[in-house]
Amino acid sequence: QVQLVESGGGLVQPGGSLTLSCAVSGFTLDYYVIGWFRQAPGKEREEVSCISGRDGDTYYAGSVQGRFTVSRDNAKSSVSLQMNSPKPEDTAVYYCAARLLDLQTMITSVQTVCVESQFSSWGQGTQVTVST
Repeated sequence: QVQLVESGGGLVQPGGSLTLSCAVSGFTLDYYVIGWFRQAPGKEREEVSCISGRDGDTYYAGSVQGRFTVSRDNAKSSVSLQMNSPKPEDTAVYYCAARLLDLQTMITSVQTVCVESQFSSWGQGTQVTVST
């Protein structure tokens, strides 16, 4: 049974840092793409970042490029999202999600699948609030 559990959310000041973790079970990270998505109040869920469990290929949304860093630890079945210099507009519920890594994605890039509709397994989410 595929399971994803997020942790590490909380209150962080603008310009600070926060690291979210996604613990996965029921599957081998090597064969999956893990995505981070977020949903702010009154807004649709949007992609933040994706990473290939196979080779570490990454994609970042323009709004977080240069501030957030996604990484994986296959041995620990865990994916992290380091949030540096967060802004109030980063306030949202953050979700991690998983989808099988297919051949096409391996040939091209995780960017091609880093959208909500491409992911079938989701965690429950963790709240991140950026405020003074």
